[in-house]
Amino acid sequence: MKLLEIFLTFLRLGLTAFGGPIAHLSYFHEEFVKKKKWLDEHSYADLVALCQFLPGPASSQVGMAIGLNRSGLLGALAAWLGFTLPSAVLLIMFGLGMTYFNLQSHHNILHGLKIVAVSVVAHAIYGMWRKLCPDMGRSLIAIVSCLVLIFIKATLAPVIVLIVAGGIGAFFFKTTFVLPHTPTVRELNRKLGVCCLIIFFSLLVLLPLLRSVYPMHSLELFDSFFRAGSLVFGGGHVVLPLLQNEVVTPGWISKDLFMAGYGLAQAIPGPLFAFTAYLGAVSELTPNGWTGGLLCLISAFLPSFLLIAGALPFWEKLRTFSHIRQSMLGINASVVGLLLAAFFHPVWTSAIFNLRDFLVALVGFILLEKWKVSSWCVVLFSIFISLFIF
Repeated sequence: MKLLEIFLTFLRLGLTAFGGPIAHLSYFHEEFVKKKKWLDEHSYADLVALCQFLPGPASSQVGMAIGLNRSGLLGALAAWLGFTLPSAVLLIMFGLGMTYFNLQSHHNILHGLKIVAVSVVAHAIYGMWRKLCPDMGRSLIAIVSCLVLIFIKATLAPVIVLIVAGGIGAFFFKTTFVLPHTPTVRELNRKLGVCCLIIFFSLLVLLPLLRSVYPMHSLELFDSFFRAGSLVFGGGHVVLPLLQNEVVTPGWISKDLFMAGYGLAQAIPGPLFAFTAYLGAVSELTPNGWTGGLLCLISAFLPSFLLIAGALPFWEKLRTFSHIRQSMLGINASVVGLLLAAFFHPVWTSAIFNLRDFLVALVGFILLEKWKVSSWCVVLFSIFISLFIF
């Protein structure tokens, strides 16, 4: 009964939680701290702090952590399934529909979805810059990171930039931020945590080697999406450049299909990482469709599952290390630069071709930032404009 309660509660949130990761955390707080009282304020803040330190989609990780804390590994799985299932199904169905469309005959709708991606990513950058780059040092890290990633297209460039920024933060930045000291309610198994961490790092190292020995597309997909889910700090929007590099650059998915799916992902509830299911569904190579969609979805979220199960038992000790907290200041600033580079290419370069495109994107940004309009409304606005004005 406890697992069913976890699943149904997160399923309802997965059907209704619009607005991105910050909004999702607010929904979780209302549901699990205020209403159900599964956690107290300090324990919830502790879980949120842990998920900010780990790569991957923060809101989904908090959901997994709540499920893990409530009912072990099966609880984490039930929480993830409930929260992710609605958006994943919708995006796979949309992807299947897109494969039957002649993209050229639906150019206006496609272009409208790409423009809304400009508004959404610009809105994310603006909010993240204000929060994560409040001083000259972190602003400089963001700008340098952006320039490096614009001019250097190597696959490992984002990873190296994040590592360097973390090192700078650890030794040159200071933080007085102190995490809450209330421990989680459930006593978690450290041996199981070690096993999960070993599996995570083993897959991260071995998958590229296996891919080079056995060049099967299913293994390539698993490796690409597992790596994307393992190396993304900052949530769903930041995965955009990594995924674009993994699936558009080798020609698995066209840039138009990529940006159209990303635009639509803003209009539905649940985690933005469910966008990976769409990418698997529209892949030009097999497996694709439902099989490809589910493979990419599981591959992208598996790192988060393993990291949460592995790190949560040790979090009480880790969060006391000042260098860990300080390194995150540099990493988070670098994340802003990574997102800014992705905003320039492919988001801006594939969507904004004239003053009219710019004005539509600007209106979408104002609706999101100033009027606090839901992202799905902005998507509908852009599609309407594309149908009747473009």
